[in-house]
Amino acid sequence: MRKLLFVVSFSLLIPCVSIAQQPQKPNASEIHQSIKKLNFLGSVLYVAAHPDDENTRLISYMANHVKARTAYLSLTRGDGGQNLIGPEIRELLGVIRTQELLAARRTDGGEQMFTRANDFGYSKHPDETLSIWDKKEVLGDVVWAIRKFRPDVIINRFNHRTPGTTHGHHTSSAMLSVEAFDLVGNSSIYPDQLKHVNAWQPTRLFFNTSWWFYGSRENFEKADKTNLLSFDTGVYYPSSGLSNTEIASLSRSQHKSQGFGSTGSRGKQTEYIELIKGQLPKDKTNIFEGIDTSWNRIKGGKAIGDILYQVEKGFDFRNPSASIPQLVKAYNLIEQLEDEHWKTIKSKEIKSIIASASGLYLEAVATAPNITKDGEVTIKVEAINRSNSNIVLKSTKIDAININDTSEKNLTNNTRQNLEFKGKIPNSLEYTNPYWLNNKGTLGMYKVEDRKLIGKPETDHKIKATFTVAVEGVIIPFTKEVVYKTNDPVKGEVYKPFEIIPVVSAGIKDKVIIYANGLSKKIPITIKAGKSNLKGKVSLAHPDGWSVSPKTIDINLTQKGEEKTVIFTLTSPEQQSQGYISPMVQIGDKTYAKEVVTIDYDHIPYQTVILPSETKVVRLDIKKKGQNIGYIEGAGDVVPESLKQIGYKVTTIDPETIAPESLKTYDAIVIGIRAYNTIEALKFKQQYLLEYVKNGGNLIVQYNTSHRLKVSDNLGPYPLKLSRDRVTDENAEITFSAPDHQVLNSPNKITSNDFTGWVQERGLYFPNEWSKEYTAILEANDKGESKKKGPLLVAKYGKGYYVYTGLSFFREFPAGVPGAFRLFANMLSLGK
Repeated sequence: MRKLLFVVSFSLLIPCVSIAQQPQKPNASEIHQSIKKLNFLGSVLYVAAHPDDENTRLISYMANHVKARTAYLSLTRGDGGQNLIGPEIRELLGVIRTQELLAARRTDGGEQMFTRANDFGYSKHPDETLSIWDKKEVLGDVVWAIRKFRPDVIINRFNHRTPGTTHGHHTSSAMLSVEAFDLVGNSSIYPDQLKHVNAWQPTRLFFNTSWWFYGSRENFEKADKTNLLSFDTGVYYPSSGLSNTEIASLSRSQHKSQGFGSTGSRGKQTEYIELIKGQLPKDKTNIFEGIDTSWNRIKGGKAIGDILYQVEKGFDFRNPSASIPQLVKAYNLIEQLEDEHWKTIKSKEIKSIIASASGLYLEAVATAPNITKDGEVTIKVEAINRSNSNIVLKSTKIDAININDTSEKNLTNNTRQNLEFKGKIPNSLEYTNPYWLNNKGTLGMYKVEDRKLIGKPETDHKIKATFTVAVEGVIIPFTKEVVYKTNDPVKGEVYKPFEIIPVVSAGIKDKVIIYANGLSKKIPITIKAGKSNLKGKVSLAHPDGWSVSPKTIDINLTQKGEEKTVIFTLTSPEQQSQGYISPMVQIGDKTYAKEVVTIDYDHIPYQTVILPSETKVVRLDIKKKGQNIGYIEGAGDVVPESLKQIGYKVTTIDPETIAPESLKTYDAIVIGIRAYNTIEALKFKQQYLLEYVKNGGNLIVQYNTSHRLKVSDNLGPYPLKLSRDRVTDENAEITFSAPDHQVLNSPNKITSNDFTGWVQERGLYFPNEWSKEYTAILEANDKGESKKKGPLLVAKYGKGYYVYTGLSFFREFPAGVPGAFRLFANMLSLGK
């Protein structure tokens, strides 16, 4: 949540909960690095499509070696991918990946920006991408980001000249960046933005190329490199004891939901960038050639530079506070600058340096992690100066809750001042929530009404403390978010954001409820109090044709945080039907219909997300054979829970325990997505799984990728080769290439209607080569492409059946797609 302005030491780079959330406490070496960065007035913007697309080696090099202000503009928040660390998908996964990007930037020294584009899943061509995203709006967001950040140099991760050869989001990010480069300086383009920012023209635009884009290292060696610049990004930083590539690996390893842990490397590593627009530097080692990156760049800057270059040169590592008088003098001059852009940036940087150099620690801590509107809160303040500098705390203000303490506190060396205040949360404050989730968007775009919020990585917390401090007689305001902290017996000091939540949260655990057997089900609703002494009534909104009993249930919650579960009986119609149910809680004259969801992982700050509380209910016409299903979990999906919903008994199998005898009890065994990519033990256990099939079992393998496949030689009982084939259009026509096969006819008759309502895609990473023993059941293709015949393959092996499918059941089950359940039931019923 807080951006790092200097190279961090190794101890600060070890990811853990306290590091992810506690305030930074820089050492003398880090302070000196931040002074160097203070004296560089140049900016680089790196542009790509998703979290994890960014080249952390180059971002770290620009931020830490060149000392440039460096940011990554990710067009999306990565909502459409898979989650390898937990159950969160879509919007919640986007929240996680946003925070992982911020954790990466805290590590490599960059900043983070976004557009409103929604990651709707894999796209094969930018034409499709830009039609779903709404090109005009996303292009406007890219223009806005450039005008706001004002980079001298832009670097694209992807090649804008090769549409259709890679992910459509990737190429689109480059195409939009190239187009925006020619628009941002024109004040007649997106003129509404100019109420908040000025037109701006970057000097150069590059493409971060490599041998990979040329097809081979040999091709790259032969290529004309006239327009290429190169950098050795493997430089070593003695101040941190790390090479740039080691820092980059630590940064990339923050993408834990992607499974992108990276091993650090040492030694020379060359990165190439190709000039796309602007003038090629004559000195190819200097990306900023011809751009004044000194303080002389801005009017009034020379006097500031005269001071700060001396501070950098004469810095006392044993006593950083010796620089305070000069730093304070420079701060005064920065505050008088006419250039608001650099004034804002450099004022923030130098204030952080002054606080660090003096050991000034200012903190405002709430005594509870959250509160409701109109609630009373106690804030405890700690202020301490750990230097001989003359520092006085002139006032403490928390405007949001009307706290204004003007009693002066002389902060003598290493003497702590503790203050306590009480305030009340006004009803006018908004709930703490990711701003892009406050309004319902479209498939391709988040809806953000406030122009000033667009591009921000996260929501600004409204409850902040402003400490007005006199440092050597110069008044400097320091602003800190009010936080919550506690002591964990294992982790020690743990920080969390202080958040505003609704009076009551109402949630249904299952986001899809399937009616496969019987017409009535008990629907438990968990009610959680955001404050004490709540009385009210709960009801359940439901679709037409469904009925609920009772109509309302009274609740009485006496303590904040208390939970109570109420149970309604929901009865479906007899025919197949689907819709949504929502719990409604009436407290006084107000109705609450939202759920407070928390996300708690050690590598990112604690997150609270407030979403509409709704669950999809599906009355399903389905038959099944067999009962006991064994499931080997892969890289995060909800297939086991979904199978339980339609009446199967599902047992999770530990791959290490697989043995011939242990498998005999199962009517079918299902392998989770990417299990053969992620589980080392399956390399040794595959022979037992195939033996299980031979003896009469039914094995269903869901999609894997060919990259790092651990059982490539015996993925199936007969030869089978995976590819990158996929069908991304969820509405693509499905052809039955084996219409009489059992899997399409028993116990459920599968028709084209079973492929309506699919979400995000048909499937991915289909086999494209297989032996004659397999029967290809289905065919599908995206527009303009040949038929893909590998979505579903079935082979008889011995007495049993082997099934390989790239169909995206892991996406369809959470969306409650009826046909996906019916087809999967048929797959499980093979041979029964």
